[in-house]
Amino acid sequence: MLKLRDGIVELYRKVATSLPPDVEDALKAAYAIEKKGSNAKQALQVILENIRLARETARPLCQDTGVPVFYVKTPVGLSQLELENTIIEATRIATEKIPLRPNAVDIITDKNSGDNTGLGFPVIYISDTLSSTLTIDLMLKGSGCENMGQTYKLPLEELKANRDLDGVRKCVLDTVYKAQGKGCPPYTLGVGIGASKDQVTKLAKEQLMRRLPDVNESEVLFKLEKKLLHEINSLGIGPLGFGGKTTALGVKIGVNHRHPASYFVDISVSCWANRRGRLIW
Repeated sequence: MLKLRDGIVELYRKVATSLPPDVEDALKAAYAIEKKGSNAKQALQVILENIRLARETARPLCQDTGVPVFYVKTPVGLSQLELENTIIEATRIATEKIPLRPNAVDIITDKNSGDNTGLGFPVIYISDTLSSTLTIDLMLKGSGCENMGQTYKLPLEELKANRDLDGVRKCVLDTVYKAQGKGCPPYTLGVGIGASKDQVTKLAKEQLMRRLPDVNESEVLFKLEKKLLHEINSLGIGPLGFGGKTTALGVKIGVNHRHPASYFVDISVSCWANRRGRLIW
């Protein structure tokens, strides 16, 4: 497991210091369409320069290296307990070597562990796969944008949101309107719809792992994603909240079946630095 541990450390390094190409390309496209001399264009120029410098110097893109969230698919027979322990050990090493900002704070004592490990920290989701390949996906989720996320229980009278996809649409727009520039846009938005609160929050965050150019398997949801992206970018909030044409880079929606008596919607918000990466072992 030592080689795997070192591979996870390098995954941390890659995710912390370099944006995925699809996100960087979307930011460059946003820069191209903003008005010359505008605050929006200047903000995106600073963001793009930050991305370049972080990659060249192998330093984290943001001082908040966030909450590490792992999505792991393991071949049948591989010890999940051993794998979890390997991830935790790699997290301690990565915190010191990269370095990552220590963010794991004990709820009772309010003391920081100093190495990004603790009860439920990092967040690790493990599932079996029939494949012979181990796949480890990592997201570093900043807390500024995490605090902008919202969970809704439909119907919701104050939004005139019913238990349907138009109600979901109103929830997403409400989330962005409440966030304004506080979560460091341009945002990527993950939306989860389903039967229970814990289910939809996990599902929403998983959507942030999708590549921006991908196409939803459901044509209905794909059309809603496109419509929402257009509507959000018409709000005028813009990069870092300075106004402009680009408030979001993408909207990704995932669904589960629901109970007849419930309709939960969660919106997970990522800042411009949607830091994610994959290790295949």
